Amino acid sequence: MIGDLRAETTTINGYGGDEIEAYLSEPLDDGRFGGVVVIHHMPGYDEGTKEITRTFAAHGYLAICPNLYSREAPGAPPEEAAATVRAAGGVPDERLVGDVAGAVEFLKSLPHSNAKAGTIGYCSGGRQSFLAACSLELDAAVDCYGAFVVIAPPKEIGLKIGPIVQLAEKLSCPLLGLFGAEDQHPSPQQTAELEEALTKHGKTFEFQTYEGAGHAFFATSRPNFNVEAAADGWNRIWEFLGRHLAS
Repeated sequence: MIGDLRAETTTINGYGGDEIEAYLSEPLDDGRFGGVVVIHHMPGYDEGTKEITRTFAAHGYLAICPNLYSREAPGAPPEEAAATVRAAGGVPDERLVGDVAGAVEFLKSLPHSNAKAGTIGYCSGGRQSFLAACSLELDAAVDCYGAFVVIAPPKEIGLKIGPIVQLAEKLSCPLLGLFGAEDQHPSPQQTAELEEALTKHGKTFEFQTYEGAGHAFFATSRPNFNVEAAADGWNRIWEFLGRHLAS
């Protein structure tokens, strides 16, 4: 663990050069650190996600979480912003990639960067972490129960996104996937399909599915929080990022 850290709201240049809000946390220790872009879940740029961002800094990473809802709902509470964006069909894939690219560039520009960067995302952010890793040159990516990678969302959800499993051949970095056996978005069958695609294209990846765990098992404030799965998941994340992002 690192000693002191700093956390603050800042701005970065995202897709199309748009200036968007982001939450930055970084260690104050001397040294060079890898960067982690934390991609927030569908409920938005909330306190739980900011806590996760600080956790990465406490473990020795430069961490930033871009507010993907900055354009539609600047300054709005997370639940209001999430409802606004969901009603509009969600975050467009192209824009997401541009925003993550801007976040990666920002992290690499920091004085203590070791020039390595990766992504992690939860729920919709898990899908987007995989998308970013297939669209940008990254050093590592973590997908925590990312839904709608291999199938399109049901029409009633209203998201204007489609499957992205066909991008597996473009995966630019090692991938860690953490899933729940009781989850339906994605289901174990869907994660197996993604695993098959990654294997077909010779990609480096590690998948772990937890028995008895459902969707959002990392979320301490939600009913699906699973202590054992979350604890093991965090251990796997630290080991994985330590191999691929540490100096």
